[in-house]
Amino acid sequence: MSKVSLRGKKLPPSPIRKLKPYDDAAVASGKTVYHLNIGQPDIETPPEMLETLKNIGTKVVGYGPSQGIPQYQDALIRYYARHDIPLERDNIIVTTGGSEAITMAFTVCMDPGDEVLIPEPFYTNYNGFAIAAGVNVVPVTTKIEDDWQMPPIGEIEKLITEKTKAILICNPNNPTGKVYSKEELAQIVDLAIKKDLIIIADEVYREFIFEGEKHTSFMNFENARDRVIVVDSISKRFSSCGARIGAFLSYNCDIMKAALAYGQARLCPPTIDQIMAVPSADLGDDYYNEVVGEYKNRRDVVVETLKEMEGVEYKVPNGAFYIVIKLPVENAEDFVIWLLQDFHIDNETVMLAPAEGFYSTPGLGRDEVRIAFVLNTEKTKKAMNILKKGLETYMNKP
Repeated sequence: MSKVSLRGKKLPPSPIRKLKPYDDAAVASGKTVYHLNIGQPDIETPPEMLETLKNIGTKVVGYGPSQGIPQYQDALIRYYARHDIPLERDNIIVTTGGSEAITMAFTVCMDPGDEVLIPEPFYTNYNGFAIAAGVNVVPVTTKIEDDWQMPPIGEIEKLITEKTKAILICNPNNPTGKVYSKEELAQIVDLAIKKDLIIIADEVYREFIFEGEKHTSFMNFENARDRVIVVDSISKRFSSCGARIGAFLSYNCDIMKAALAYGQARLCPPTIDQIMAVPSADLGDDYYNEVVGEYKNRRDVVVETLKEMEGVEYKVPNGAFYIVIKLPVENAEDFVIWLLQDFHIDNETVMLAPAEGFYSTPGLGRDEVRIAFVLNTEKTKKAMNILKKGLETYMNKP
């Protein structure tokens, strides 16, 4: 007799992590694997943050406040002020990573059976978070041939039903690297007001824009302040994925009251990690310019190799540190497994993330992969060359 709930049975395995056994086997066989499959940067965590771990001085690591320790809330107030987002402590709940912030948003703003619109492809774990909360994802399909542009606002409106309660926008986007303009976001705001929807804004990659455009936060729209939730994280911005610190932000008092009750039920976010995160808010432009410049260089290495790969479709991403590409293969997952099992150059190979798991619509993304350009340029060049030669070999094998 099964003891697993229906929700438990529906929870999807991570498409990013489910091929880990093939990766482990490749490493065990002596191969070097370049990991372009997961958003784990190799850029060093700022030393100002690590230094705090040496000087904490506490003799007991106790519970902290459910909404976060005051010194980190104040640090976030300083950080967001630089982005023209004025906050007070009552607008902030510190979370255990951005993941908890998203789950919190789904839980306190929607009931089981309610729907959330999300442009696809999207961060794979949105599906899991939604299922855990009993919420149904309604995909807004975007396509590589349209440069991952959202469909006309009228087409999005047709997807709204009486069960639709929210729309989630990740900007800059994971996995496509798309950066939405202020004008596009304004259309979403108008639709949300018209249909009385909550806007959940995943702004984890806010600073990672490579040229031209300037990031606009949904919190910058005065007319939407009562319906916006921003979810954020230090993981990628400060290369601190293992420090599980995120944020849930809103000007809506009712939402914040419910979110605080959720926060009290889980007691508190990690205290030590918050202390480590405090100096991050005061890093200056030099830090961001260097980091964003480095990711731009890595992106350019990826794109230069893609230009040489026959049959590959892609659009140059202007944000985050990902790109989704369409391969001339029937099944991208089979190709990724083949790279790990059967192909290498000088005993080195590469791992990618099959993109089918980034879609909610069955069958989409089957011939696509996501590349995370999170390795230094030298390693990225090697990895992309392996991918190029590997695809040529794969297409010509009997």
